[in-house]
Amino acid sequence: MKLTLIITTYNWPEALLLVIKSVRLQSILPDEIIIADDGSTKETREVVNSFKNDVSMNIIYSWQEDKGFRAARSRNNAILRSTGDYIILIDGDTILHTNFIKEHIDHAESGFFVQGSRVLLSEKETKKALTAKNISFPFFNSKFKNRKNSIHSNFLSYIFSNKKNYLHGIKSCNMAFFKKDCISINGFNNDFEGWGREDTEFVVRIINSGIKRKNVRFNAIQYHLWHNENSRVSLKRNDEILEDAINKHVQWCENGISLIK
Repeated sequence: MKLTLIITTYNWPEALLLVIKSVRLQSILPDEIIIADDGSTKETREVVNSFKNDVSMNIIYSWQEDKGFRAARSRNNAILRSTGDYIILIDGDTILHTNFIKEHIDHAESGFFVQGSRVLLSEKETKKALTAKNISFPFFNSKFKNRKNSIHSNFLSYIFSNKKNYLHGIKSCNMAFFKKDCISINGFNNDFEGWGREDTEFVVRIINSGIKRKNVRFNAIQYHLWHNENSRVSLKRNDEILEDAINKHVQWCENGISLIK
């Protein structure tokens, strides 16, 4: 199974640098890495170029013009350029546990997509990590906002990971699926512009197509750097698109990956 890791980013090269650092230390490396850039300035490109020059891995830089928050289209751009059978999505502000890739591979299963969880770093811990360029965090740190998610255990993962279809907790910052399942529903919906709900609507359609949700706990751990919340100005419109997909049992979006040039 050929694996593609897609990292979404926008104008935070300092965070992306730490994410890349954590990718390089993975116990199993992805076959290719695609940086899905939603219109960052040259500083981010410089970080990616330095990464490409420093390693022998296949690294693709997928950039689109900055026309506001267009994460759905940015992910579609990257997915279209991918050659992997299996895709893991993360964000450019999520530092990975050493076994993150390995455990996503372990949990991959035909007929399922995987939803992982994240550890939320505080503002103070985030600033410390960025200053020290630190990607190693104490186990079960009392300063984590949801510290139970930092527990790494194959035994607990076996007990508490489950296969249940629901929409709560959908986050594309730690999600994996087979590329063919994504293509079958036409990828992410490009109608989503502005923050919010593009990942949930994607999951609605993939579940409607017959692919089930697997929730992985205590494995595939990532540490999410603190940042200010994105603008919610588009949330009402995006909620309407999501509700339409739910109510009409939609599987295919017209303005999806097939329209990416």
